[in-house]
Amino acid sequence: MSPSSSRKTPQDLGAVSKRIDRLREAIRHHDYRYYVLSQPEISDAEYDVLLRELAALETQHPSLVTPDSPTQRVGAALDEAFRSVRHAIPMLSLDNAFSEDELIAWHQRVMKGLPSHTPSYTVELKIDGVGLALTYERGLLTQAATRGDGTTGEDVTANAKTIRAIPLRLQDAGPRRLEVRGEVYMAAKDFDAYNREAVRQGAETFVNPRNAAAGSLRQKDPHVTATRPLRFFTHSYGAVEGMSFATHWDFLQACKRLGLPATEHARYCASFEEVQRHCRHLKSLRERLPYEADGVVIKVNELALQERLGMTMRSPRWAIAYKFPAQQATTQVLNVTPSVGRTGVITPVATLTPVACGGVMISSATLHNYDEIRRLKLRINDWVAIQRAGEVIPQVIKVIESKRTGKERAIKPPTRCPECRGIITQEKDEVAYRCINPSCPAQLVREVLHFGSRTAMDIEGLGEAVVEELVGQGLIRDVAGVHRLTEADLLKMPLFAEKKAQKLLEAIRASRARGLARLLYGLGIRHVGEKAAMDVAQQFHSMARIMKATREELEGVSGIGPVVAESVVQFFAQPQTRALISHLDAAGLKMTEDRPRGPTPLADMTFVFTGELSALSRVQAEALVKQLGGRASSSVSRETTYVVVGETPGSKFQKAKHLGVQTIDEAQFRKLVQQ
Repeated sequence: MSPSSSRKTPQDLGAVSKRIDRLREAIRHHDYRYYVLSQPEISDAEYDVLLRELAALETQHPSLVTPDSPTQRVGAALDEAFRSVRHAIPMLSLDNAFSEDELIAWHQRVMKGLPSHTPSYTVELKIDGVGLALTYERGLLTQAATRGDGTTGEDVTANAKTIRAIPLRLQDAGPRRLEVRGEVYMAAKDFDAYNREAVRQGAETFVNPRNAAAGSLRQKDPHVTATRPLRFFTHSYGAVEGMSFATHWDFLQACKRLGLPATEHARYCASFEEVQRHCRHLKSLRERLPYEADGVVIKVNELALQERLGMTMRSPRWAIAYKFPAQQATTQVLNVTPSVGRTGVITPVATLTPVACGGVMISSATLHNYDEIRRLKLRINDWVAIQRAGEVIPQVIKVIESKRTGKERAIKPPTRCPECRGIITQEKDEVAYRCINPSCPAQLVREVLHFGSRTAMDIEGLGEAVVEELVGQGLIRDVAGVHRLTEADLLKMPLFAEKKAQKLLEAIRASRARGLARLLYGLGIRHVGEKAAMDVAQQFHSMARIMKATREELEGVSGIGPVVAESVVQFFAQPQTRALISHLDAAGLKMTEDRPRGPTPLADMTFVFTGELSALSRVQAEALVKQLGGRASSSVSRETTYVVVGETPGSKFQKAKHLGVQTIDEAQFRKLVQQ
């Protein structure tokens, strides 16, 4: 047969295209039946036959593959760490009610805020999972982002696409833009099966389903995430264009029509009494649920009434999480050991006789701090009651003094860091004890990330995954170790190819010229922020002078108080700090701050900054203005020369327009100062 005779005719290709379309439609239909309606029509084996046929046809005809095809759920591994995503509308947390009395008190506040209205409500299970925001553009999934801190999350689109419960395309065309929020979770039976298989293969197991979901969603390789039995429930929405809802219940019903799963236990309640009854019903179902739930979310149903009630700084007034009671158990404290966190805080951890609590075996519990130990009057060998706080972190809630035998021992705070033997301090009016050694191994990942951050030494490519690998491999033992890295070191790591290694090394070399202020800030001295670092650097001009400065001399710097002064003196008094500075100096870092020049181009000019700048931090931009003879102000007036407008500007931008003050963007500002 000649090559030409084996080609598909247009008619044949059209038939293949129709078959592919029918297969995709069938697979989406069965995903909808399984994940949204919980009413599967075919077995898993029959589903797999459809998927394999589709994959085979697309392999033979790659020109017919589309991004929303069910075969395209698993993409390539990530080259970099997850990029940051700023949520268009913040993902706020909810206030909690831990008893019916607190739930009633919330309802009374709602009624007080709506004196002439009687709202209806929705009740949904609070799934114990990982928050995720999905953005659909004209029906197609374009982005998935974690909740993060509520304002900024991480882009995990490639991994979210592997979750079959998340549709790549909505059931119909959908609105122009729809961002839904929900929880990624792992069902209890899937979690148990995964852990059993992991044990059989000698792989890492997970402590609980929530940790399993979180770890799976942040895998660098989507192929790994695809092997994890993750699911998804929708519970709310963010930005919406081209669709509107009158009530939250309308939104939940729209989700079902669009193919987005929501908890099957969601209920519309015409009265608060119905809310209370359904909450009690869901609490009674808790042990029989197929997934972990730590409570119930109650919302005012009418969106217009939600808007009238409004928000506090951190949570909506129109919703509340009614938490299930934490499960408790009693056990004995075998020992208490200090643990060093990434910020240097020393946390006492109790080693316990293993006991079942909340569905898992508990063998340790946090004691938070040494003041808490004194409050509890806790001793080693005491019998205690524990509970799982928020269903995750075990904590000691009381000592059972009646079971004491006289063999109990007092617990004392450590005098040296258990990780590095460095100095431990406790500041006045603080309960926390801290290790302040900048080279403490327990804090090293955080220290290096801060050191390389944009507002400090600005080392592009020194992200979390890279730093964790460098520290884990022992390639860096303090922040100065960043400047000792070689190409050979980096190429030993799976994260690096030659080009990426060279790029990071170039960024490290460039960072050596950042200057004293940014170096001082990058060292992570407690209480020393960008502005304080800039003020100290401009006063002393060299690292050597700062290291010799007394508390009184530091307090003489404008804006530096006794707490900051004490922190700086303590930091530089340590032998580890002096050794670190010596290593950084030997690596060629600039240890001085340039003095202001003579005649300056910005003399008699006043600048105000609003919004987020991309190349400079606000503190750096204001310092540059001062260095060039200008004045940086925090408020706009008719005497303001320029208002520099960054991304998402605030009210200062509007005030500038109202007063007729000239506004410039970041690029114009940088040209003005020749940056």
